[in-house]
Amino acid sequence: MPTVETTIWIDAPVEKVYAIAKDSERYPEYMKAVESLTVTSREGSRVVADWVGLITQFNLKVRWTQEEIWDDSTTSSRFSQVKGDYDKMEGTWKFSEENGGTRFDQFLDYEYNVPTLGPLVKKLILHLVKSQLEAASEAIKKRAEA
Repeated sequence: MPTVETTIWIDAPVEKVYAIAKDSERYPEYMKAVESLTVTSREGSRVVADWVGLITQFNLKVRWTQEEIWDDSTTSSRFSQVKGDYDKMEGTWKFSEENGGTRFDQFLDYEYNVPTLGPLVKKLILHLVKSQLEAASEAIKKRAEA
């Protein structure tokens, strides 16, 4: 199962960055790879939402329902796919104070199996997934630093 990790430093307080990240319903406004996000349930720190993501390089849409558990005390989130196009998708987002700003760490484990895909295509998918995570963190960075 592929694992992707990214880290970015954001020149904004952790509280601001975390609040922007937590407001996932607004992602379609500023994340190019998120076509839509509809919250279907919100109970305390638990959020369930239907996502439609775009893989612009191939003009494809990926759909999934995701459960997120936000932990304000550790400024972090655990998420996992409840159902959808991935065979498995789960990970964490962690926001930490660093050098007067925020360190944003993303960790994602996923499986996307299509029997006819060879190793070369699987490497391409891994590259696309990593690019999407980096684009999401850049979008949050841009919004927080504005």
